[in-house]
Amino acid sequence: MKKTILLVILACIVLISGCAGNSGDQEDTMVKEGDYITVNYIGQLEDGTIFDTSLEEVAKEAGQYNSAREYSPLGFTVGAGQMIKGFDNGVVGMEIGEERTVTIPAAEAYGEYNEELVQPIEISKLNEMGIEPEVGMALYTQHGQVTVAKMNETHAFIDYNHHLAGKTLVFKITLVSIGQQ
Repeated sequence: MKKTILLVILACIVLISGCAGNSGDQEDTMVKEGDYITVNYIGQLEDGTIFDTSLEEVAKEAGQYNSAREYSPLGFTVGAGQMIKGFDNGVVGMEIGEERTVTIPAAEAYGEYNEELVQPIEISKLNEMGIEPEVGMALYTQHGQVTVAKMNETHAFIDYNHHLAGKTLVFKITLVSIGQQ
């Protein structure tokens, strides 16, 4: 009899503690720092120009389609430094299926535009490498993609700023999953 009462008491304790634990389950359905998540997104400038998206049909409509790219939800760990700060912060608290528009100032995106990152290089040196520079031309260096910002008679001025530096970005984000890699 004592064993039966003890088992009933233990079963009640387990049931009660299980129910109490369920009240925190909503937290598991909301994004928090350290979660691995996947999202679909549309990245725009303030004027509505789309510069990136995970959605193939949106890329095609915007004239941004790249056949070499795989269009699928973007996966990352929140707060791990894999994304720009404003994007990371913008997804915290989202629930699966939720759509959110996040406006990110330059300081939380690719930083302010820095004139000191525009450096001259002699045109003759570029010519020796087989490059005929033109304003707006993209060049690929050990530092990543850079752009010829301007030119004069003897020099091309290479812009090492990220092409989105100094810009406020607007992302339309849809949370697809939490915790699945």
